[in-house]
Amino acid sequence: MWKNKVAMAALVLMAACTQAPEPAPPAPEVAAEPAKLMTWGDLTSLPRPAASQQVRWGEGATDVVDLWLPEGQGPHPVVVMVHGGCWQKSIADKNLMDWMANGLRQEGWAVWNIEYRGVDEPGGGYPGTFLDVGAAADELREQAGAFNLDLSRVTGIGHSAGGHLVLWLAARARLPDDSPLGVSDPLQFQGVVVSGGLADLEASRPVTLPSCLDAVYDQLTGAPSAERPDPLSDTSPARLLPVGVPFVSVNGSEDRIAPPLLGDALTRKAEAAGDRASLIVVPATGHVELVAPGTAAFDIQAEVLGSFIGKAPENTP
Repeated sequence: MWKNKVAMAALVLMAACTQAPEPAPPAPEVAAEPAKLMTWGDLTSLPRPAASQQVRWGEGATDVVDLWLPEGQGPHPVVVMVHGGCWQKSIADKNLMDWMANGLRQEGWAVWNIEYRGVDEPGGGYPGTFLDVGAAADELREQAGAFNLDLSRVTGIGHSAGGHLVLWLAARARLPDDSPLGVSDPLQFQGVVVSGGLADLEASRPVTLPSCLDAVYDQLTGAPSAERPDPLSDTSPARLLPVGVPFVSVNGSEDRIAPPLLGDALTRKAEAAGDRASLIVVPATGHVELVAPGTAAFDIQAEVLGSFIGKAPENTP
């Protein structure tokens, strides 16, 4: 279904003739123009949509969630959304996902767009960033009744660094028993989209921009200790496989932040561990198109999210 949307069709034209034509002179070689990729400025220059409501789950400045409610009474299927920005608030916060959140709202989804402390904020990094993401996700259960949200149809999507964090959310049941990040009853997902994600921290570190992961790696994963010799054991979803939740990695063919090789390698690891995982590579697509409504990447990801709950979401009049 999804692969049909992105497959490149080849059409061969053959003409019958009774006489061989004179050989044509060789055509001059013309270099193919690279695809014109979206920039962050292209996205952020668009009119900014507004969330339906902000929900506060704690006392901290970043203990907030933007809730985007579709038309209709519900109960509404929910997408838990996690923004990227290289885990650094100086690069991005939840508002970078406003356009994608609004696009999914128009498709009939309630969107639970969470905020969290970046590694460059007091208390961020390990364990604070992970504790924030987990608490913000679990707050959905506390608020579901007030907003008629359907907890049996919860999916997740995270972009870039958010792809790491949303897959980590889905994998929390696999955390080591002695991890300070563990909870007894984490929010359950029907499926997850890893959108241009850096979900395998070890594999992503030498591939993505050094300023994105390498520069903050130790802060994000925490220091090794006698009690916790492997900092990736509770921070990298690739160490928590099988996640036990279906997930799809969606990568842009021209993405230099999270190239398709990362999605491919994670998919192979997950399948080998017994997970239902797959990869979609979207042609002529970079990092920004993945979170921009109106792009092929957006349409594909919306369809994948719908497949996790068995059908596209429908508003209830």
